[in-house]
Amino acid sequence: MALSDNELRDVVKLLESGKSLPDEYRFKLFADKREVELVWNGKTNEICNIVLPFQVIEQVDEPRSENMRDFDQLGFFDTRGRQNRDWTNKLIWGDNKLILSSLKNGPLREEIEANGGIKLIYIDPPFDVGADFSMDIEVGDEQFHKQPTVLEELAYRDTWGKGADSFIAMIYERLVLMRDLLAKDGSIYVHCDWRVNSYIRMALDEIFGQDAFINQIIWCYAGGGISKAAYPRKHDDIFLYTKRPSGANSASLFHPQMRKYSQTGSGRRSDGTKYDLEAETPCNDWWSDIAPENTQAKTDTGYPTQKAEKLLERIILTSSEEGDIVADFFCGSGTTLAVSEKLNRKWIGADLGKFSIHTTRKRMIEVQRGLKDLGKDYRAFEILNMGRYAREHYIGINPNLGEDQKQQQIAQREKDFMDLIIKAYRAEMSDGFETFQARKNGRMVSVGPICQLQDCS
Repeated sequence: MALSDNELRDVVKLLESGKSLPDEYRFKLFADKREVELVWNGKTNEICNIVLPFQVIEQVDEPRSENMRDFDQLGFFDTRGRQNRDWTNKLIWGDNKLILSSLKNGPLREEIEANGGIKLIYIDPPFDVGADFSMDIEVGDEQFHKQPTVLEELAYRDTWGKGADSFIAMIYERLVLMRDLLAKDGSIYVHCDWRVNSYIRMALDEIFGQDAFINQIIWCYAGGGISKAAYPRKHDDIFLYTKRPSGANSASLFHPQMRKYSQTGSGRRSDGTKYDLEAETPCNDWWSDIAPENTQAKTDTGYPTQKAEKLLERIILTSSEEGDIVADFFCGSGTTLAVSEKLNRKWIGADLGKFSIHTTRKRMIEVQRGLKDLGKDYRAFEILNMGRYAREHYIGINPNLGEDQKQQQIAQREKDFMDLIIKAYRAEMSDGFETFQARKNGRMVSVGPICQLQDCS
């Protein structure tokens, strides 16, 4: 749209005085911009393209028998499902923005593409505004309160430091990277609730396109008390989008699922006992037949945001096939990965929390053992991180500098990093920078050595 002479003069005056242009000029000057878009403080089109090398911490492919009598020289390991070639599942510890960028732009992308690409992404991002990474953990008969690690503290600050603006900026960039990693016929499911569902829906529309929207699934559940101030909030939203618009070439995979329901009346078995009549009907976008995970479930891990395996089973069966790669970049307790393994899918999981990685590792070994006991094959998995390379990225080392200059910059960045940690924990340096003191319950306590805090743990 052409501007009039008066409008041009107004624009020049505003720019010369350093003032912002009214919104009306943004649409007039940039006609190709969307008529409706999600805008937040600090919005940018810059997307992370960092490539950091992954380091293998551990490879798990031969769960041992727990009965020592089963061991002998030739059969010490059960080799069923051992992966000598083809795909190895991946559990990655670190910032998922750096992980996604490194998967998209790094050498692992070729391996992913060779295995058909990522056909399904499910994520359950931290949508509890104001929550942190602390949690209560039961070990045996005792309960401990887990405090957030340094990197979790920094991630919490980046995600919620400016409220909704921080969250949208965090999830938007990661959704762009996930879109670029999806196979052409891939799908993404984004799990959220009333706190951020409107923001996420607009972000998904902008990133994937409104024509790529398939469903807003309502997952209903019961339980809890009765609110005297509002209707109880007893559902989550799960948004389903595809890589390509619905109906386009290479349309995404979709296998309709059935759900059981009880018919009126009952039947009678041959021994004379009665049973309720059941029938099946296609699933719609309102799921009330799947209960949340609870402490009585065999698969309960104690992880506070754990989702039901039945929920992920329906999603994975709908939008993937055996041998496809399924990914979860906020994997939490590993439900997506556990169900993918049981349904013979390949998988990639990632999380920033060290407790999450340990919980998922233990869970996947138990899944392997369960499959072995059933006589079924299982797939090897490896635990990866980006170690010191991620840390160098966090403290901003320029790889193009000479060695002397690089060492000087490292020393300065180390000092800045230490200052940040000291400030974050309201601590005081002591003992020649080997230990420091932090404030706990209003008094200073000794914590150290300092090198332990520099680790990504």
